[in-house]
Amino acid sequence: MKTQIKALIFDCDGTLADTMPLHWHAWQIVLNRHNLYLPEDRFYALGGVPSRDILKMLALEQGRSLDHIAVAHEKEEAYLPLMGQVQPIHAVVEVARANHGKLPMAVASGGTHKIINDVLEHLKIRHLFGAVVTSEMVQNQKPAPDIFLEAARRIGVEPRFCRGYEDTDLGMRAIRSAGMEAVDVRTLAGK
Repeated sequence: MKTQIKALIFDCDGTLADTMPLHWHAWQIVLNRHNLYLPEDRFYALGGVPSRDILKMLALEQGRSLDHIAVAHEKEEAYLPLMGQVQPIHAVVEVARANHGKLPMAVASGGTHKIINDVLEHLKIRHLFGAVVTSEMVQNQKPAPDIFLEAARRIGVEPRFCRGYEDTDLGMRAIRSAGMEAVDVRTLAGK
């Protein structure tokens, strides 16, 4: 017997918003500035992992000493001027619009609160979501389930009654680890 879905939880970058190419552009600026190497395919595979965690990992792997928090802020600053170019991922946004007022909905993103809220406002969809949970609000990041569990808690729905939407393998693992039904938006038409 299939579980009745009572709430929807969406990742933002690459799921609701087509931001990943813009983030990649900002990453290239910061990587060049700090002489760090990150292949593009690895960047996409790390979707949902906060910039600060990626920078800490790269510095360790490449034997570099850097303030990963400060450099993560530099990456955000490089991204801000690009935000006006962000477009919605229509197939996923339409799912959210169709369920607005019918099911509680939240966003669970590895991004920072300011950036994610700004993206949702830019796309004029922030009002659709009862909660926006970002990387600063949980201890363990994707693929840990924490961010999805916190989103479910904030909208008052048990995780087993939630459906999560994601665009990365790490995000899909996080949703499943939270005990939720997972939808890979890479399989949706129009994505």
